[in-house]
Amino acid sequence: MKTGFDSPTLGRSGLLVLLAGQLLPMIDFSIVNVALDAMSATLHASSIQLALIVAVYGIAFAVSLATGGRMGDNYGRRRVFTLGVVLFGAASLLCGVANSVWLLLLARALQGIGAALVVPQILATLHVCLHGREHTRAIGLYGGIGGLAFIVGQVLGGFLIFANIGGYGWRSVFLINIPLCLLIVLLASRTIPETKKSRQVSIDLSGTLLLAGAIGCLLVALALGPLLHWSWPCILLLAAFPLLLNRLWWVEVTLENNQGSPLLPPSLIRLNGVRFGLSIAVLFFSCWSGFMFAVALTLQSGLGMTPFQSGNAFIVLGTAYFLGSMYSTRAVEKWGKLTTLLTGCTLQMAGLLALMATFQIAWPDVGALALGPATALIGLGQSFIVSCFYRIGLSDVPKDHAGAGSALLSTVQQAAFGLGPMLLGTVYTLVLQQHGNYKTAVLAVLIAEWILMLVLVVRAVISRHQIPALPSQDAARDHRTRSRSG
Repeated sequence: MKTGFDSPTLGRSGLLVLLAGQLLPMIDFSIVNVALDAMSATLHASSIQLALIVAVYGIAFAVSLATGGRMGDNYGRRRVFTLGVVLFGAASLLCGVANSVWLLLLARALQGIGAALVVPQILATLHVCLHGREHTRAIGLYGGIGGLAFIVGQVLGGFLIFANIGGYGWRSVFLINIPLCLLIVLLASRTIPETKKSRQVSIDLSGTLLLAGAIGCLLVALALGPLLHWSWPCILLLAAFPLLLNRLWWVEVTLENNQGSPLLPPSLIRLNGVRFGLSIAVLFFSCWSGFMFAVALTLQSGLGMTPFQSGNAFIVLGTAYFLGSMYSTRAVEKWGKLTTLLTGCTLQMAGLLALMATFQIAWPDVGALALGPATALIGLGQSFIVSCFYRIGLSDVPKDHAGAGSALLSTVQQAAFGLGPMLLGTVYTLVLQQHGNYKTAVLAVLIAEWILMLVLVVRAVISRHQIPALPSQDAARDHRTRSRSG
């Protein structure tokens, strides 16, 4: 490994700067949800356009993620990290001054690209610069940032809109990024060592463009379909989606056969563990982001909550997720990956049923207190599922392909995050248009999510016979082995 230093070291201050860099783009997944109603009023955006504002960030993040990782390997991780933070800050400024939905969509896409330059450099730098207990502790902090970012995003977004500092309203949820980005850029050069690979790896530009085209066709079709009553242009875009995926597969196969470095390595996709991990990514993470979009919009537009009240309504969910994340490693060691995953699915599905009952019984007097028990179950279940995602997905990936496997899973994960608001948002919009009732619309989304989670459970039960690394008794087997050796 070639580095900018003879012996690259990462101190506590450098670790904090890296984690701040990770927190920044992750907050933007959740902070926008509490600003949806205010955006709609200012920009006259429809519910589909609001879903696009949420989704385009995740899509741009997904299709640029692997390329961002390769750029860091080739040109220096600190350099690309800093470039990503600068781009993210500039895009945040553009979001903050946008006077139309389409300009905001462009700015959100640029934000996603900036985030994709930032995030891969963080984990890579931790792996290169830290060892032993310091490495373990840093990875634990890295994993827990997700729950923390969720809480901070919801509460901070609601507070900023409520405070209306400088009269900027919802725009402040983007403008707040600018001073934070400047501070990170100033500190990065002083605290983060430069590292990169000794041999450059080619960037799969054709694969990236085909993936972007495929997801873009699906995204635009889902966005315009309800508005254009599924006319022939929408059908044409939907038809192009599988064709582009098929072309992407053959391009990746050809590149891998020629000893290249494909964006989505076919040899890894053929592994049972990776396939199951991709199933988790598509089913769970699309549900997660779609759920957040639909419930946030319901709380504000349907129940008349302020952004501050809406943000506070998710505190219990975020706290449960964070606490569950802290316990999840112990749960996996005690129960095994598959049992932990199924436990998470069970908790999530029970929480969804409880949330349906809460909306049905308490509507329209649904407050944060009433939502607490159901959202606590959902948050706890989510934390268990997420804790198993990479463990299962990388369970049979060779160690020397761990980086490519992680990039593959992350790419599909972020794509699912982006598509979720469009998929469940389309259900939400169609039901809302037909019934004109927010309660019916959100219940339809929760039912759809429950069914998708049931599909994941069935997939998990089937996979216990297909994937040797997944048996629910793997922890018990390890314990028996240790007992015999003792």
